[in-house]
Amino acid sequence: EVHLVESGGGLVQPGGSLRLSCAASGFTFAAYTMGWVRRAPGKALEWIATIGVHGRTTFYTESVKGRFTISRDNAKNTLYLELSDLKTDDTAIYYCAQNVDSDGNVYGDRGQGTQVTVST
Repeated sequence: EVHLVESGGGLVQPGGSLRLSCAASGFTFAAYTMGWVRRAPGKALEWIATIGVHGRTTFYTESVKGRFTISRDNAKNTLYLELSDLKTDDTAIYYCAQNVDSDGNVYGDRGQGTQVTVST
């Protein structure tokens, strides 16, 4: 059974930074592309980023390019998302997802999510 557990969310001021983690189990982590998606209050699910199986290839939605960085550690079965220069519009529940393509389509499971709130 696929198990994805996100952590690292919290309350941060505009311009601040956070590092999200996603611990994966129940499948061969290194064999899957992984990604992050988010759901802001009252909005649809939005794809954020995708990373290839080796971690060398990454893709981002335009609104986070240059501010967010996706990475992975296959030895630790862990996916990361570094968030910087955060804006109030980044407030959302952030989910890691399995088997995500470069267009943001999610073909696998998602975790329960971690809340990120950007506010003064």
